[in-house]
Amino acid sequence: MALADAGVIDCHAHVVLEASFGTAGAFGPELAVSSDGQPLFRVGAYRLHGVRYRGSPFMDVGLRLAAMDRAGIDWQLLSPNPLTYLHWIPSAEAIAFCRSHNAALADLVQPHADRLGALAALPMQDVPAAIDLLHEAVTGLGMFGAAIGTGFPLGLDSPALDPFYEALTALDVPLFLHPGPEGIDGPPGNPMLARYELDILAGFMAQETLAVATLAFGGVLHRHPALDIWVSHGGGATGFLWGRLTQAARKRPWVPEALRAEGALEETLSRLWYDTHLHDEAALALLAARVGTGRLVVGTNFAGWDAPAAWAPPAIAAPFADNARRLLRAGTRGSGPHAQGAADIRPG
Repeated sequence: MALADAGVIDCHAHVVLEASFGTAGAFGPELAVSSDGQPLFRVGAYRLHGVRYRGSPFMDVGLRLAAMDRAGIDWQLLSPNPLTYLHWIPSAEAIAFCRSHNAALADLVQPHADRLGALAALPMQDVPAAIDLLHEAVTGLGMFGAAIGTGFPLGLDSPALDPFYEALTALDVPLFLHPGPEGIDGPPGNPMLARYELDILAGFMAQETLAVATLAFGGVLHRHPALDIWVSHGGGATGFLWGRLTQAARKRPWVPEALRAEGALEETLSRLWYDTHLHDEAALALLAARVGTGRLVVGTNFAGWDAPAAWAPPAIAAPFADNARRLLRAGTRGSGPHAQGAADIRPG
């Protein structure tokens, strides 16, 4: 089923590609077998034990399509495995990995364009290279945009990233933000995150919340009004912290003047897009009450540890598929500016 006709469009699904293994030099990635016979996925010094990528939908497109059919998902957008953002390693190795990954992913989805699309991996430690690879991915490989981590040497609000955001808007493609585990290839994270898998259970949500606040308070969306960014897992704790963030906009001295007016920060936060992968109808309803339903898209973390066996419509009524088509410029790719505000549904 083509994207234009799909009823369920999954915008949060990761992929692992054999052709990308070893392309980042000593950082891998590498799929091996541990001493106890269990699969092991290595990225630099980081090791993920017990996740069976090979022989699963992560690596076998036939298994993916069959699992999509069983789950009731018509079309899926594939993005890099968050373990392999590699935003902190030397740029040469990161560039080599991203170029290899993008070429392999384009080859994977091209025969199945009626069911699958792709997002580019980018070396965010090297902004000029990231811009070059973004152009290659969109204009040469037909990708729908890019997916990057929430953490890299530059902050999301750094003026040094403005040329990157300008490139996204010039190409008229969106950006997906999704965390990787803290410390995987960069500065160590909070040691508390090393226990009970809190790096993904709580750490991801914290990173997403920080990313949303940084984009808003840092003026990124004001400097780039045509830029579309969507954030995984409902933007972390954004819905819950809404009142605290908006209170800060009224009272803290460092807040930009443009965000001080009544409703200004709320409007800015509502210009971002959010996926629905929250595992909690009450949390999703709260997010929808804050940002409206016109910027919500389906996300499943397909085939991941917390993915649902089958997609079921959330209790809230929202035009999820139409939202995804607007976000991904379905039917208008390459034809100029998109209708950014069309069909937005705001809280009453």
